[in-house]
Amino acid sequence: MENKGFKYTYSAPSEAERKEIDSIRKQYAPKEYTETKLERLRRLDSLVRNKANIFGLVFGIVGVLLFGAGLAFILEMHKYVLGLILSVAGVLPMAFAYPVYQTVLKGQKRKYGEEILRLSEELLGREDSER
Repeated sequence: MENKGFKYTYSAPSEAERKEIDSIRKQYAPKEYTETKLERLRRLDSLVRNKANIFGLVFGIVGVLLFGAGLAFILEMHKYVLGLILSVAGVLPMAFAYPVYQTVLKGQKRKYGEEILRLSEELLGREDSER
């Protein structure tokens, strides 16, 4: 008579294989990270300052590039009208770089200021009644 039974073979991974499997699994598992109050305060502060710096720098750099292009047209190509127009067009963004920086900084402080103050008060251990 034939044996038509079910045959099952189980082999567990060795300890070295388990470690390798676990290290690979950790690379793909979602990271569980909780931000501390101080880290959040630092991140918000840098967000406020960096955004203002970026806007101010972009305006300044664009202005300098336009101004330089205008000077190149005047000095190298002897196209005075085009060079003068580009130079004046470059002076405007340079002149407005700092006011744009200040405006963006004030807007960001207004947007995130309340949360930054709340977090700093919590970290310093002050209560709302002490204000």
